[in-house]
Amino acid sequence: MMTIFWLVVTLCGAPWFLRTAAATAQRSAAVVTGLDALIAENFSSLQGKTIGIITNHTGVDSRGRHIVDVLLKASNVHVAAVFGPEHGVRGQSEGGETIASQTDSSIHVPVYSLYGTTRKPTPEMLYGLQALVFDMQDVGTRFYTYISTMALAMEAAAEADIEFYVLDRPNPIGASVEGPVLEEAQRSFVGIHPLALRHGMTVGELASMFMGEGWIFPAQGAAPPGAQAQPHWDKLRIMRMHNWHHQMFFPETGLTWVAPSPNMISPQTALLYPGVGLLEATNVSEGRGTPRPFENIGAPWLKPAALLFALQKYAEGLAIDSVRFTPVDLPGVAMNPKFENQECRGLRFTVVEPRRFVAVRFGIALLCALQKNHPQEFVLNERGLARLSGVSWLRDIIIAGESPVAIWNKIETDSADFRQLRRKYLMYED
Repeated sequence: MMTIFWLVVTLCGAPWFLRTAAATAQRSAAVVTGLDALIAENFSSLQGKTIGIITNHTGVDSRGRHIVDVLLKASNVHVAAVFGPEHGVRGQSEGGETIASQTDSSIHVPVYSLYGTTRKPTPEMLYGLQALVFDMQDVGTRFYTYISTMALAMEAAAEADIEFYVLDRPNPIGASVEGPVLEEAQRSFVGIHPLALRHGMTVGELASMFMGEGWIFPAQGAAPPGAQAQPHWDKLRIMRMHNWHHQMFFPETGLTWVAPSPNMISPQTALLYPGVGLLEATNVSEGRGTPRPFENIGAPWLKPAALLFALQKYAEGLAIDSVRFTPVDLPGVAMNPKFENQECRGLRFTVVEPRRFVAVRFGIALLCALQKNHPQEFVLNERGLARLSGVSWLRDIIIAGESPVAIWNKIETDSADFRQLRRKYLMYED
């Protein structure tokens, strides 16, 4: 009976993201990232400057060369420091794992962690630098922390009155704007500025918004000791992409996917993440500790058939199947996952039509269905959901039994306001 709920997963025997990548490679030039644009101009924008690079393993050019290696070989640029975000410069640390600063013997410059005792570059770290260069692949979801690292680093650059370069990269999940806009009371490292949950912007556009809206300066308007905030700081520089527009999904870019973090394994994962990622605030497995994080969801007590039936009307563009899986400890990827070594019954999600799939709406419908079908077993953490969703009221309204449609209508007012604000900062065709 489960097959009556299936949507088609494949056409011609290949999943959507593989078919799209193959077709794109045949018909159009690959997107030129900000890093490749910088290389093409022979680094003239950074001519003679002493710089620090904020990056991780995703900061590679079209030939697979890492930005640090490329700039260290540039005769007209001096690299004096490297800064790494959550998951580290090499991207091998699990989410939430504290990372220490170090010296990398392969590059002979200090490597400072921005996910350890400090998450914002200090004046001592910036001493002698004329510019910071940011190059990382984001995933288009507000609670993915690389954009928070960028915001804090911009703030530090403004206080030090040095230049800040953003080497732009695609938003892998396109132009859609979805979900609540962050409330001021919910600001944290997983939601640093008032963005929609799925913001539909590139890191370069977000940086322009952070500066243009005056969000990058300290919250109370006072710089830390030894630093002076620059209210008229105008040293943001964006190295734009070529051949990219907002309606592109990552497989259409011609670029190679480099997993931005250990559990963000594919463009498929990124598409599901804005909605399914809300399960991080629950006692339902979001698939960590399995080969398909954020595609598999479940728990030992979950009833897949009832849940699947409840989700059908919200599953446009999505294939859903029942699944059984057993989360296991995966060092560096998923340490101590929910229901470790316990068999979970659940669902598997596959995005088959990304332009129809509304990720955040589906995520909210998923939370509502879990609450309705498993009121005794399902636990929705109040603080965790507020931090991820960005709003304080979502848990209460779900527990009260409000419908996903009513919740979504409430959210859409915020989304519409953010879409209007966003338009001022778009640098590419929408």
